[in-house]
Amino acid sequence: MSQDQPLIGGPERREIVIADPDPAWAQRYERERRRIVAALGDRVLRVDHIGSTSVPGLAAKPVIDIDLSVADPDDEAAYVPDLEAAGYVLRVREPGHRMLRTPERDVHVHVCALGSEWETRHLVFRDWLRAHPDDRQRYEDVKRSLAGVWDDSNAYADAKSDVIADIMRRALAP
Repeated sequence: MSQDQPLIGGPERREIVIADPDPAWAQRYERERRRIVAALGDRVLRVDHIGSTSVPGLAAKPVIDIDLSVADPDDEAAYVPDLEAAGYVLRVREPGHRMLRTPERDVHVHVCALGSEWETRHLVFRDWLRAHPDDRQRYEDVKRSLAGVWDDSNAYADAKSDVIADIMRRALAP
C-alpha cells in the first residue's frame, strides 16, 4: 500500500449518525481494552479511550475510538496478526499510524507510538473537551450539522478540521 493511499479497501460510503451520549460507551471501551491487552500482553505500552465517545455528555457517532501505543507502529508483524486473530481488521496504513477496526465498524483501534504527536493530540483534545463545556457544545453542534450520508467517511472528519484546529489552538496555548 503506498503512502498516498492509506485506506485498505478504498473509500467507503457511510451514513454519519450522531447519537446522544451513552454511558454504555465507557463499558464497551473497557471490554475492547481487555481484548486488546489479552491479544498483545506487554506489547501494549498504553491504551486510552479517545474520540467523542470518551467525553461524557458529548453526542457522537456510536464508534469507540481507542489509542493503542506500541513500540513501533510501523512494525506490523509485531502486533497486527494478533489483533487480527482477536477479531480486528486492518483498515489504515500511514507512517507512524495504523487503524484496525471491528468488522461491524463500531470500534476503531488507532495504533501509534508512545509519546507520539498522534497520541498527544488525541489526549489533549479529549481532555480539553472534558473540561470545557462551551467547546464541547460547539464541537457537538458542528458534528450534528454535518450528519448525513458521505461518499467518503473520511470527508466527514475533514469537514470538522477547522473547528478542531481552533479548539486545539486554545488547548495548546501556554
